[in-house]
Amino acid sequence: MPGKVCLVSLGCPKNLIDSETMLGILKKSGWTIVSEREEADAIIVNTCSFVQDARKESVNAILEAENYKKRGNASILAVAGCLAQMYGEDILSELDEVDAVVGTGSVQNILEALENAKEGKRRCYLADPDLNPFINDREVSTPQGQAYLKIAEGCSNKCTYCVIPKIRGIFRSRKFSEILDEAKSLVKNGVKEITLVAQDTTRFGSDESGKPQLYLLLKKLGEIDGTKWLRILYCYPELVDDDLIMQYFENDKLVKYIDMPIQHASIKILKLMGRKSDAAGIASIIEKLRKRVPDIVIRTSLIVGFPGETEEDFRILHDFVKKYRFDRLGVFRYSKEDGTPAARMKGQVPEKTKIKRYNSIMKLQKQISLEINKARIGKSYKTLVEGVAEDGIFYKGRTYAEAPEIDGSIYFASERPLKTGEFVQVEILDAQEYDLTGVVRDEIEYSQ
Repeated sequence: MPGKVCLVSLGCPKNLIDSETMLGILKKSGWTIVSEREEADAIIVNTCSFVQDARKESVNAILEAENYKKRGNASILAVAGCLAQMYGEDILSELDEVDAVVGTGSVQNILEALENAKEGKRRCYLADPDLNPFINDREVSTPQGQAYLKIAEGCSNKCTYCVIPKIRGIFRSRKFSEILDEAKSLVKNGVKEITLVAQDTTRFGSDESGKPQLYLLLKKLGEIDGTKWLRILYCYPELVDDDLIMQYFENDKLVKYIDMPIQHASIKILKLMGRKSDAAGIASIIEKLRKRVPDIVIRTSLIVGFPGETEEDFRILHDFVKKYRFDRLGVFRYSKEDGTPAARMKGQVPEKTKIKRYNSIMKLQKQISLEINKARIGKSYKTLVEGVAEDGIFYKGRTYAEAPEIDGSIYFASERPLKTGEFVQVEILDAQEYDLTGVVRDEIEYSQ
């Protein structure tokens, strides 16, 4: 008989969708989903292995789950996801408490894995990630009103520092019909904001038609009744073309927000990274976006301490950030990944230098972010209510300018009770580096 299952999901939204897919498969087969590990008969840890810190977090989560299994109700422990795909057999042989290992190419086997574990059969499921099927049924776990939608899997960009192609396989787009069907289902179940994710969203459709089709997908998604907000993450700058930019004008569902990882600004380092953009091209795209899409919010991510990065290379990056003043910015310290070309490069940067450069960029970005947020004081924004804040006094939500989970939040007061998933108009009264404070102003008309 099926029992109770608790799933711990780590890493990015794409991994979260895999977690939701596994939960959907298990729920359909009679398993009961619980949020507390001590209540579970089976614990699944869906791991991340993108960088060294992510692997450490994943290992710690597995060890914690082992403790729950030893002293709680759980009799089954399964390890899934990216770490499982990379080190599956090692995990099974070295960790006696682990009963099943399910790689990224074998999400559809989670039910079989748990059933075999019940019978005492320890198995490792590591299918070719290139063949991983897209599965529509999933148990959405994000706050009411918001959900992620995966439009492609894998990556073919061959960045020299990245292990994603080994973990997720080659880039392959999902079918238009499958995406639209899932989007309609999400909207029918109360989702107001759909965030599109893939390893490279801008490449959607190019593997089948030879030309990126993200703009066309956005157009079709915008035509679905009930859709309020569409948001796109993981856009490679060289594929942010005029067709995509036009969607910000023609599609009133597409919020003026773009996540566009640039990774660096030094021509030398970008070339060593295997990136297809150069600093001039990146600057041109930023300037075009800001000129043609007023009020657009641009998020990016950077890597500091890449092999061969000199003080001059870092100064170029620092000056680029200072000049272009990104609304949102994340920084990674370069992580040496086995099997990647970058791991074999000369000029590996000392960890102390990486930390110093990381802190320097973050200090600069905090000041930029604070100045940008202060400029929002006195303005009002359409805000998606995500629930009551932890203090129990304020509500918590996001405007078009904040992507779920990775950006800051809006904390606001309201004279009337609010429901999670509804939209309200919030006037900003105060600002910090990442979060803002405001109050609901029902009398003000909605604006994006």
